[in-house]
Amino acid sequence: MRSIFLLLIISLLTNCSVSGQITDPKATEVHHPVPKVVKPGDGTAPPSDAIVLFDGKNFNEWTSIKDNAPVKWTLKDSAMTVLGGSGNIKTKRQFADVQLHLEFRTPAVVKGKGQLRGNSGVFLQERYEVQVLDNHENGTYPNGQAGSVYKQYIPLVNACKKPGEWQTYDIIYTAPKFNKDGIRVSAGRLTVLQNNILVQNNIEIQGTTEYIGLPKNIAHGKASIMLQDHGDLVSYRNVWIREL
Repeated sequence: MRSIFLLLIISLLTNCSVSGQITDPKATEVHHPVPKVVKPGDGTAPPSDAIVLFDGKNFNEWTSIKDNAPVKWTLKDSAMTVLGGSGNIKTKRQFADVQLHLEFRTPAVVKGKGQLRGNSGVFLQERYEVQVLDNHENGTYPNGQAGSVYKQYIPLVNACKKPGEWQTYDIIYTAPKFNKDGIRVSAGRLTVLQNNILVQNNIEIQGTTEYIGLPKNIAHGKASIMLQDHGDLVSYRNVWIREL
């Protein structure tokens, strides 16, 4: 980025008139680097440079957080569904800054209310949760409803569909940075669209999304994407990621 800026300054200086004004429209053109070509996916297909984490066929990209054992969640109809009590699952690959896409579905048969209805979660780097919950005509504490950064940021709107309907999350994530002494020097950031509606707008993550207590900021590097087993039969499909 710095080299591009320097090239632009040099170009401006060499194309200025005696009065200092820019007289050549080409002076503000930058020709390098040329962005690589990425083919968008047709329909629900991922873009050409995406890593497909789940295409409905197998759990090859996933492992259980319990001793890295094979995933025990249910695989049916091109979707994976939480098997209550089997534990969270995480990607075998580890990531930092990413664009993440996934589809989720809370159970069509409604049971419970508040946090006990269609509860799960998407964790960036195994630490920072975007809440999954059935909040269609179901209230709870706002910083714990669907689309929230759990216990930190209330979603801008409630964009939930009805129970049993497939929904989407598109997440843009910038990982926090730590210096050699383990001190956080820049916070992580999140933008979230739920069902193509902006629910988190480039917010600054305060730290880990704790159920009890305040956020923590312990130094870490790349880590997995994790999906939560909260006991409810939440399903996921069409999960892909782009490293940024």
